[in-house]
Amino acid sequence: MTLKIYADRMSQPSRAVIIFCKANRIHFEEIKIDLARRQQMSPEFREINPMGKVPAITDGKFKLFESHAILIYLACAFPGIADHWYPADLFKRAKIHSVLDWHHSNLRQGAAGYVFNSILAPAFGLPVSPKAAAEAEKVLSSSLSIIESFWLKGSGRFLVGSTQPSIADLSLVCEIMQLELVDEKDRMRILSPHKKVLQWMEDTKNATRPHFEDAHTLLFKLKDRFQKQRSLAEDLKTNAGKIGNSKL
Repeated sequence: MTLKIYADRMSQPSRAVIIFCKANRIHFEEIKIDLARRQQMSPEFREINPMGKVPAITDGKFKLFESHAILIYLACAFPGIADHWYPADLFKRAKIHSVLDWHHSNLRQGAAGYVFNSILAPAFGLPVSPKAAAEAEKVLSSSLSIIESFWLKGSGRFLVGSTQPSIADLSLVCEIMQLELVDEKDRMRILSPHKKVLQWMEDTKNATRPHFEDAHTLLFKLKDRFQKQRSLAEDLKTNAGKIGNSKL
């Protein structure tokens, strides 16, 4: 029986699950669920996940959703997974759970909220909201500071002082990668004060290459499209200003 992953690679948690499987040589069939086309709300998919969100998996007759639960299941259900991803040691495992629990109500709330309200909302038929984006940015900046000062505290290069990445590192780094979609000056304004976070992100990418880059190909294509749109808008604005200031 083949593991099936129902995912949209524009989804941060979907990418984390896909990267984990590829990095650990877990054979799976990827089934695309296009969020922009609301395929997650189809009756067929809701048989897999009644909540209508990605990612979700089926492993034979077993169905599971919520990315953190999926990552834990995969780390335990398949043989040969290196212990650092989800340690057998109870104390280390509990610390990973604490990061994962913190993630959803802090970093995810900030990062996803900021990106959605800054740029992605129109793809879902909604207007951008500078006010909502500003509020989300406060949560995001606070979360990045906490990662830097607390979760990355210790001698290890990864979360909770580990010398190798866990499922928590992968989940959180994929979350932050969504910032690639916003204007570069805004992305760097948010991230550049957090040098330790930037190094940790690079270390996590290096530990999962080439699968990390492969899973983010779609994200970078959309990033290029948004950059071209912004450049065109700036050119039009500049030319309009020149015309308005010219003398007839």
